[in-house]
Amino acid sequence: MGTPSESAHDRSEPDLSTIVGERRRLINLAYRLLGSLSEAEDAVQETYTRWYTMSRQQQAAVASPGAWLTTVASRVCLDVLGSARARRERYVGAWIPEPLPDRSEWIGGQVGAGRSDPADPADRITLDESVNMAFLVVLESMTPAERVAFVLHDVFRYPFAEVAEIVGRTPAACRQLASSGRRRIRAARTAAAPAAPPALVAAQAAQATQAAQAAQATLVRHFKAAWESKDIEALIALLDPAATMTADGGGLVGAVLRPVEGGRSIAQYLIHIAGKAPGLTLLERTVNGRPGLVAQHSGVTVTVAAFETSGGRVSRIWAVRNPEKLRAWTGNEQT
Repeated sequence: MGTPSESAHDRSEPDLSTIVGERRRLINLAYRLLGSLSEAEDAVQETYTRWYTMSRQQQAAVASPGAWLTTVASRVCLDVLGSARARRERYVGAWIPEPLPDRSEWIGGQVGAGRSDPADPADRITLDESVNMAFLVVLESMTPAERVAFVLHDVFRYPFAEVAEIVGRTPAACRQLASSGRRRIRAARTAAAPAAPPALVAAQAAQATQAAQAAQATLVRHFKAAWESKDIEALIALLDPAATMTADGGGLVGAVLRPVEGGRSIAQYLIHIAGKAPGLTLLERTVNGRPGLVAQHSGVTVTVAAFETSGGRVSRIWAVRNPEKLRAWTGNEQT
């Protein structure tokens, strides 16, 4: 999805619009590296700060401004990932990546809301398979170097020679880091797709994704109906017996601190929550590119739930309740 570096022979003074035009790609990269929109914004801001503190002569001497910005942003993210590990060890409960809405459902650019600020980063995150919640959660299990090497090469298609320059390791070492990250992704998949002839892979993948999206949307709709009607048996039937639900309140709001395991236990917990919050409104929304649910209380978003499905049932639920991670979902919300 990313583009390789610009030509090393273009040494003309960089145009301001060209530099600013890199921001969208940098935000996309930083979000995938950090799993947090706010941290991604900070990393990109730090990148631009470093660019603008250089003299005009220094800027003009940069062969490829896009490559320079990518390198700096990636290194900033690498530093953030190193410190984030310690911070997340002290985090209250489970840490879940920050959920993102579809651009048409995002409050800052909501269709029909009369608001659309192209400078808002959440509106510029490209929602594809590399930002679905299951994928981001696996990225969290990688070492910082693994994550940067894997995302730069496998997601943004940077050659290992450039990845090596960014990470500060040899191309061979970066190849191994990306391979290790790839193994983690494969191991986390609940079911492997059958092999297909190379010529058919892209077309079949697109069709499979559309079919999976449609099936998940139907499943989430039934899940919503069962939860709203407090039908515990219907919920149990929709949940995989080995399903897991993880909540993230960050110590700021009430949330179960450990994952709830087992379909029946999850169903019982959800019915308990519905009983404690009678004014809860559930909305079908796109969460990180996949069908999910948003829970509102008195018109304010209090929970965003991402789902993973397998075999026609819900196998994983990630419920983000930390209000600091819901800012893209809050505002003048419309149902």
